[in-house]
Amino acid sequence: MDDDVERAARKVRDVEQAVTEHVTRSGPVTGRASSPDGAVTVVATPGGPPQQIAVSPAALRMGPQALAAEIMRIADKAQRNANTRLHQTLERVVDPRELTAMGIERGRDEDEFGWRP
Repeated sequence: MDDDVERAARKVRDVEQAVTEHVTRSGPVTGRASSPDGAVTVVATPGGPPQQIAVSPAALRMGPQALAAEIMRIADKAQRNANTRLHQTLERVVDPRELTAMGIERGRDEDEFGWRP
């Protein structure tokens, strides 16, 4: 039993080190999304709040409620993109099923307008 525990602990340490080294090499993982007209652009991190929100002067004509809804929609898309990028980065060193179980899901590919192939 002790050998099993030690092997499991060693595996956890090895995976932790591999993930740390891989993320250090790849740099920060962010997702970026823009509205189709480019009026709203958001940069987000996986599981975190938006890091950057850019709103063009044209977007201000949408009115406060429509603009807020558009920012939320684009922020959600940017965060999904960030989660997908994190999943793609980590799946090289961690079983993709484990990533999905932890809530780091690989989303479906979308083009800049939200179309899926």
